[in-house]
Amino acid sequence: MPISDYLRALRAKLGTDLLLMPSVTAVIVDGQGRLLMVLHADRRTWVLPGGCIDPGETPADALVREVWEETGLRVEPVRLIGVFSGPGFQVHYANGDQAIYVMTVFSCRVTGGTPRPDGVETLDARYLTSEEIAARPTPSWFSALLPVLLGDERRGFTPPTWQPPD
Repeated sequence: MPISDYLRALRAKLGTDLLLMPSVTAVIVDGQGRLLMVLHADRRTWVLPGGCIDPGETPADALVREVWEETGLRVEPVRLIGVFSGPGFQVHYANGDQAIYVMTVFSCRVTGGTPRPDGVETLDARYLTSEEIAARPTPSWFSALLPVLLGDERRGFTPPTWQPPD
């Protein structure tokens, strides 16, 4: 899986240690209410398009870039859905790298293009119904987003579990 020059240099210094990674995720729904998902090449799981924010890049620019790279779609971010992180957002990669993502999730409008995988990071890109998504492998963090995506929950963040001591 390709990584940015910044992350490559950081990994050269820190090795596979756990990194806190700012990232963006796109929620793109078609006219039939289906959600755009991509099949990631490295883990063979279905995820929403997105990726890491590079230094000096705004979250909105990172989102537009990542969606274009992974799906071939041109998008416009129209609404911030929320910010999510926590233990369920930790990933252990096959090469030993560890990351925990702070995921900024945007609702997007498609302005051009046709969904297609890039063949490197993504092997498939398609709109799926909630039933089709439930029948496919997804990462653990996806279940934390699903209630928000389906409108069952208004909270746009991972709820707190930590409380100050008494």
